[in-house]
Amino acid sequence: MHRADLELVLAIRAHGTLSAAALHLDITAPAVTKRLAAIERQLGQRLFLRTTRRVSATAEGDVVCEHAQTLLQGFQDMELDLQTRQAEPSGQIRLAATFGFGRLWLGPAVARFQQRHPRITVQLQLTEQLPDLAAEGYDGAVWLWAVQGRQASQWTSRQLAANQRVLVAAPAYLARHGTPARVEDLARHACLIARENGNSTGPRFDVWQLQHVQSGAPAKVRIQGPLASNSGELVRDWCVGGNGIMLRSLWDIAPLLTNGQLVRVLPDWAPAPAIVPAAFPSRRGLSPAVRRFLDYLGEAMPGRSGLSTRQALQGLDGANI
Repeated sequence: MHRADLELVLAIRAHGTLSAAALHLDITAPAVTKRLAAIERQLGQRLFLRTTRRVSATAEGDVVCEHAQTLLQGFQDMELDLQTRQAEPSGQIRLAATFGFGRLWLGPAVARFQQRHPRITVQLQLTEQLPDLAAEGYDGAVWLWAVQGRQASQWTSRQLAANQRVLVAAPAYLARHGTPARVEDLARHACLIARENGNSTGPRFDVWQLQHVQSGAPAKVRIQGPLASNSGELVRDWCVGGNGIMLRSLWDIAPLLTNGQLVRVLPDWAPAPAIVPAAFPSRRGLSPAVRRFLDYLGEAMPGRSGLSTRQALQGLDGANI
């Protein structure tokens, strides 16, 4: 079926008669009759029941019309995307993001994007608590944790990157306290607890859920330690200072692994990879500027340039990993 055929069956169902559909499509009624007959022969199904006064869709006709609406919407979305790509977008984009990822990764990406599109201005709000995006006038958020609650039903999420976390410690700490050989050994070590995005309904911060990177076997260990903070950057500094073992995203600590300030602990164990999602309104309601920005993020974010285990550790000293 061609696009014109899809438009034809929808016009017939919407207007109820072949003559009214012909008038809507600006063609003759005999042409509508002939084309409908050809479509039904091609599909091997009767799509409409004809009476002297009205045409009504059969069950098969309703199925074809529903698919026709979806396909035609796809055509329209494609044409709109092409039109917006041809025109240089303009306007303002308001974004929210978590502090660490927003500063280290999203901030530089935003600056590069704005240089490419000087008619677009970007306001990037870094925060540890996801704002009410719609009520506060945000166009989207790049968030390290899943959008939950009422906002989850109001916004669409799109995965930008994989967020791989690993266990690490400073060489000085391991020299003083030994290197864990088994997951169970973590329970007797000083573990540094990051209480980022803390809430009473979320996972426990003092329980680390791990899995074997090869077999996928799960392990759960309750950890303890004298230091905890809601600042992941502070916990990272404590770890570099030799105060304990931490669980941290590779995007944040890959340089420290490269220069030897931190080393991997239990490299065969890690949490299941999480995602870095972008939350935004339904794509049909996006402005051209936001569409262009989301397309850019899909290509620029470190999910394709450094967040996965293999990519983030590429080039690191084998002794550190």
